[in-house]
Amino acid sequence: MKFSLTAQDKLSKARAGTVTTDHGDIQTPIFMPVGTAGTVKAVHQRELADDINAQIILGNTYHLYLRPGLDIIERAGGLHKFNGWEKPILTDSGGYQVYSLTDVRKIKEEGVTFRSHIDGSKHLFTPENVMDIQRVIGADIIMAFDECTPYPCDYNYARHSIEMTHRWLQRCCDRFDNTQPKYGYNQTLFPIVQGSVYKDLRVRSAEVIASFEREGNAIGGLSVGEPAEEMYAMTEIVCNILPEQKPRYLMGVGTPVNILENIALGIDMFDCVMPTRNGRNGMLFTKNGIINIKNKKWEDDFSPIEADSDLFADKVYTKAYLRHLIHSGEILGMQIATLHNLHFYMWLVGQAREHIIAGDFYDWKNIMVKRLGQKI
Repeated sequence: MKFSLTAQDKLSKARAGTVTTDHGDIQTPIFMPVGTAGTVKAVHQRELADDINAQIILGNTYHLYLRPGLDIIERAGGLHKFNGWEKPILTDSGGYQVYSLTDVRKIKEEGVTFRSHIDGSKHLFTPENVMDIQRVIGADIIMAFDECTPYPCDYNYARHSIEMTHRWLQRCCDRFDNTQPKYGYNQTLFPIVQGSVYKDLRVRSAEVIASFEREGNAIGGLSVGEPAEEMYAMTEIVCNILPEQKPRYLMGVGTPVNILENIALGIDMFDCVMPTRNGRNGMLFTKNGIINIKNKKWEDDFSPIEADSDLFADKVYTKAYLRHLIHSGEILGMQIATLHNLHFYMWLVGQAREHIIAGDFYDWKNIMVKRLGQKI
């Protein structure tokens, strides 16, 4: 993998760049739609590529490991062949899912023992076998196995956690560097900075992660309940340490406002379930703010979902019709809302890139932040 910088904003740390992988280029800043089980819910691959203009999607090691299982994925020739997506894929290591399984997992130095949410069967994730699993899945960018601490988190727990995460990272790197890709194209390993909302721990973790000199770096353990101001403060601290010549990925973030503010701090890559999950429940993100399409005010609004959008669904379907579909529990309603939100997120990061290159990102960002957070 290669990363090249195209432009840097003068009034912020926002930058535009290109990540080059064997499955194609990724223009940053970028949002990655979440395809947890090998699919972005309610969206065809053709729609992802042609209508949403997604450049990379995200899969999840934990979920794919449990179902369909490694044997099926390997026999298919890797996740790209299995799901028909020809562009880059990134896989989360499963660390966040392990974090969310508080009642059915145990964390030890060896790794994490957990029970499947599907059938209750017992499993063990270690830094080594998580690397092996992601080799089988075959994503272009794979994540190191880490512990994602909750919020709030006791300082001593957070300190012990990052120390273990750093030890796990060394084991991840050793295994990754002593194995080979399975499907004839290269894979890249990203370490993950942790440390909860403690400045000294974030500094320490960022310095350790940077010292491994991998091709890219990630920031985890944010957007887990902490105030947005804490998220921005930790992101700024870490971005000041992580090397400028490598892409920075902020995991699990977030709202459109979160994305713009973090781009301004130097983040290049984002993922979040918000546009798809919220869309399926009737929340639409638009250029002028947030719409709850379930509200009665849209019942007889026969205007297009977003008239100035270039997405066919935004121009063909009306707010009233989409409201009817969502209230009726129709699958088409979930599809339309998901398409709209993902298209909007891709439009947003695309506009951010254009304004960075044009040299007026900071002023544009400040205008958009005020607009995007309001409820319509």
